[in-house]
Order: sequence, then structure tokens, then C-alpha cells
Amino acid sequence: MLNINDQAPNFSVIDQDDHTVTLDSFKGKWLVIYFYPKDNTPGCTTEAIDFTTLKPEFSKLNAYILGVSKDSTKSHCTFIKKHDLTITLLADENKKMIQDYGVWAPKKFMGREFLGIVRSTFLVNPEGKIVHIWPKVKVKGHAAEVLTKIKELQS
Repeated sequence: MLNINDQAPNFSVIDQDDHTVTLDSFKGKWLVIYFYPKDNTPGCTTEAIDFTTLKPEFSKLNAYILGVSKDSTKSHCTFIKKHDLTITLLADENKKMIQDYGVWAPKKFMGREFLGIVRSTFLVNPEGKIVHIWPKVKVKGHAAEVLTKIKELQS
């Protein structure tokens, strides 16, 4: 897992529109990178809707939101359309970014252990440094908590 004050790992991943997105694309801006397990599942849907709802507030703070999963661009497009999402979703199908950020890990569900994405969020400042990490995120209220943290760090 990465630590606060680490340089955010660079990435080159395609978004839902098949455009390549890199860390360098956000130089001089705040960046919220949230990793989630799967499109169109209850917790992931709530989280995406909450970030979409607060997107105008993030924009006022020069902060951009990237949701990352191993789902395909086609899956992301369906997810976005179904829930009227306005945030950018990255399709990390080869799991390179997911692994670079240390969120691919053993999980347990109904007594079964498997590897998967641990829901986590990283806040990156305009200089590309990680300034806050939320490991093992609980969805309810999370987007608002991230927004509050950015306001706190900017004041």
C-alpha cells in the first residue's frame, strides 16, 4: 500500500470513451482516485452517484474525480448511462494501475477468500503527491468526506 507524501504512481489507462488518461493529464489539479470492485453493484453504484452529485463542488476546488475498476469500457458506458453518471471511469482491465496503487488484495465474502479490489480512495495534490488515503472505504458519506478533506487541505 502507498503512503501519504508518496509520489502518486503514474498511470496510462483508457476511460469510458476510449481516451487515454494519465497522471500527467492532471498536473496542477487536485485528483480523487477511487477504486471500486464492480460496475452496477449496490455499493459501487451508490459511490458513483454520490461522486456525480458532488462533482460541481469538487470542480469549484479544481478537483477531478476518477473511478477505477477492472471493468471494460463497454461496462463503464452501460453503468454511466443507466445511472446518469458524469464522472470519469477508467477501465484498468490488466489491473496494472490497481496493483500499482496496492488495492488488489485478498478479500473474504461468504466464507470464501479471493483476490479483488479493496475499495480505496487516494487524494493527490496538484504536485502529484498523495496527501490522504482512505483504505477499506465505507460508501455511505464517503464522497462528502473526501470533499471536506480537500476543503480542509486547501484552507
